Amino acid sequence: MEYQDLGVTPVISAQANSTPLGGCTLSDGVIKAMENAARSHVDLEQFWRAAGGFLADVTGSEDACPVTGAAAGMAIAVAACVAGTDPLRVQRLPDPGDRPNEVLLQKGHSITYGGAPISQMIALGGGRTVEVGAVNETLPSHIAAAVTPRTAALVYVTSTTHAIHRRQVPLAELVAIGREHGIPVIVDAAGESDLRSWVASGADLVIYSGPKMLGAPTSGFICGSRKFVAACRAQYAGIARPMKVGKENLLGLLQAVREYTGVPEAERAAAQYERMTALAARLDKLPGLSAGVTQDESGRLIHRVLLTIDPAAAGRSAVELANEMTAGTPSIHLRDFKLHLGRLEVDPRALSADGEEAVVRRLEELLLDRTTGAQAAVGAAR
Repeated sequence: MEYQDLGVTPVISAQANSTPLGGCTLSDGVIKAMENAARSHVDLEQFWRAAGGFLADVTGSEDACPVTGAAAGMAIAVAACVAGTDPLRVQRLPDPGDRPNEVLLQKGHSITYGGAPISQMIALGGGRTVEVGAVNETLPSHIAAAVTPRTAALVYVTSTTHAIHRRQVPLAELVAIGREHGIPVIVDAAGESDLRSWVASGADLVIYSGPKMLGAPTSGFICGSRKFVAACRAQYAGIARPMKVGKENLLGLLQAVREYTGVPEAERAAAQYERMTALAARLDKLPGLSAGVTQDESGRLIHRVLLTIDPAAAGRSAVELANEMTAGTPSIHLRDFKLHLGRLEVDPRALSADGEEAVVRRLEELLLDRTTGAQAAVGAAR
């Protein structure tokens, strides 16, 4: 069966590995690993523990627990902090009973997972979100003052795309507050490229997404201290039961991690920069577009083509151009986090060579055709 059998048309993602666009495309090695997993049965408990050991080695953590994604990881991590490994408490969640269940979250970190609030994921794990500070300023003293005997965890979201980090409490200080009060710290590092530094920060649990950076199928993992990862694993007898990772996706995740860590980040970034520089040079020649290479604002070694649209010369606004790109066949989705500034981006992480050519062709069709038509109209008027 193929998408077309259901009347569904594949799209081209130039906005990175986005959950609404199906996560990521998979390497031949990952697809082969998933195929191998599908051909035989396995003791899942043994497989999960072995996978945890593999992921722990990669991240430098004491242990790791597979999950279906970052959102599930947040629910499970919170459940681990609320219920621990107590079977009765695990099976009563999301009712925390008499256990501490307040989860402190900086207001600027109150994100959504594709529209699903992080507070809802926290609630699934039996937690009650307590937002601390303001969007434009949260101080360590705000966090410390919000700690009560009911506090179960502190949460930190690393994403600079979705969370606000300016004038917020940095992770090092949050970990220090957690240590002082004996409260675990959970880090949502869903799309981070560094698999070791977040664990090394002293956080108790760190959550990664499989598709975001690693090129894995729908999956993810939580890594951290042996005590809290064991509590995460215990949730599979409770709220994590509908979030379990199948053998095919789990082996695909492990293969993706192996491939990802097999290439030095600097080497991957250099190749990406070279590729985006060549693409920017081609797009910069189109009327109404100013194209250049830009690095991810967080400092991660991700290079994109930044497109600044001149509405007068392009014959349309950035919003209209983005809509025209998605309305065509194939539907092409550009990165639109800077759309309000009149800018779009081409992110290479989910973009094949064929997809890159499709982006160029569509932009040429839209911008050159409009320009040619406008010039013809002017000539006819004369």
